[in-house]
Amino acid sequence: MAKEDLPSTSKDLQELQRKLSLLIESIQNNSKVVAFMKSPVGQYLDRHPFLALTMLVFVAVSAIPVGFFLLLVVLTSLAALVGVILLEGLVISVGGLSLLCVLCGLSFVSLVMSGTIMVSYVMVSSLVNYWFSPSPLLLPTKTPGLIVFIRAVVLKLFTFLK
Repeated sequence: MAKEDLPSTSKDLQELQRKLSLLIESIQNNSKVVAFMKSPVGQYLDRHPFLALTMLVFVAVSAIPVGFFLLLVVLTSLAALVGVILLEGLVISVGGLSLLCVLCGLSFVSLVMSGTIMVSYVMVSSLVNYWFSPSPLLLPTKTPGLIVFIRAVVLKLFTFLK
């Protein structure tokens, strides 16, 4: 059985060697590789194969840490972006609720102020009409109920006006 495996193994190795030589030839005939080998760096590395192998091993080994670093940079950037979006959403939400509370308070204050101004206007106009009427003893027969009430309140409070 060992003799039957030997010819098959040598044929497989010859086939593998042929494929490998075709691959190396296709790489050497690539236009970018030819341009690099004609450059000064390519010629220097061609004259110093140990340095070329060292650089190749360094690039291959450093690919994993560089990849992890770039992944860390991307993940950190995404986390910062999501954090900024969440923080901005929180700030906008808190600001919106604060604005809503302030506007509700202002609407209550404006309602109270407008009520106060209206009552003050009615009272002052009634007092002015009462004080500057031609004859305070002769009241018109048809006066609105609010004015009569205000006059009665003013006369009760300010008894010296009688």
